[in-house]
Amino acid sequence: MYQSFYTGALGAGTCTAKMSVISNNLANINNDGFKPKTAAFSDLLNYNLNDSENAVTELMSGNGVRMQRTYSRYSTEPFTTTNSDIDFAILDENAFFMLQDPVTRQITYTRGGHFYRSQMEDGYYLMTDGGKLVLDQNGEPLRAEVPDIEHMLEMLEEDYEPEEEEEEDELDEDEEDDSPRLSLYTFSNPSRLVSVSANEYAAPENMEPVLVQSPKIQSGALERSGTDLAKEMVRMIECQRAYSYALKMVITSDEIESTINSLRG
Repeated sequence: MYQSFYTGALGAGTCTAKMSVISNNLANINNDGFKPKTAAFSDLLNYNLNDSENAVTELMSGNGVRMQRTYSRYSTEPFTTTNSDIDFAILDENAFFMLQDPVTRQITYTRGGHFYRSQMEDGYYLMTDGGKLVLDQNGEPLRAEVPDIEHMLEMLEEDYEPEEEEEEDELDEDEEDDSPRLSLYTFSNPSRLVSVSANEYAAPENMEPVLVQSPKIQSGALERSGTDLAKEMVRMIECQRAYSYALKMVITSDEIESTINSLRG
């Protein structure tokens, strides 16, 4: 009987945790580049009734479920056009812009491409709304002087070709242009990324970023939030019903316990 109390209370608490995930997804429905989270559950200890510990029978009893983790899918979403040339939408799956906090030097990653030109001591740099620097293919902050922006936009065009140098000592024609450019990074296992804010992720120490060689980036556009309002509302209704059923289980167990105690008295 005490197990039914525990299972019901555990179920209600799990539903509350799932509701928090759903609420966070809905709160970021207008956050460009946001990737919604999905709650994954796992069964707690199951054991056999009237049999040995390791036996597998049809007569099983469990102790409920718990929310094991949350995960996101970093797929592409429809994008909306903007009036800014330094707004960028990522057209590749599992690809991210690399950011750096100018104070703590912490490296994070995002799919939100809403950037602006910020003036620092030695010039203008491309930064996010949160004040983080956007890094290039060499892990260095991208300068955002007008010529730099124009050259960066040219490199995003499909028919872009580096200009040939006339001097003999310059780079060969077959060598790629290694000037700073807006770059994307990917990971072998993106599901291991850890959320550090609504739209930024940090990589574990043992997971190195991989530079995307031919990134697909659309200038003057932003990737929309991946939150699907219809799906989240369905999940909310399911969660509310599961919560009510878990509470009914607790109430019913309490009524049975009260009846047993009254009979004993």
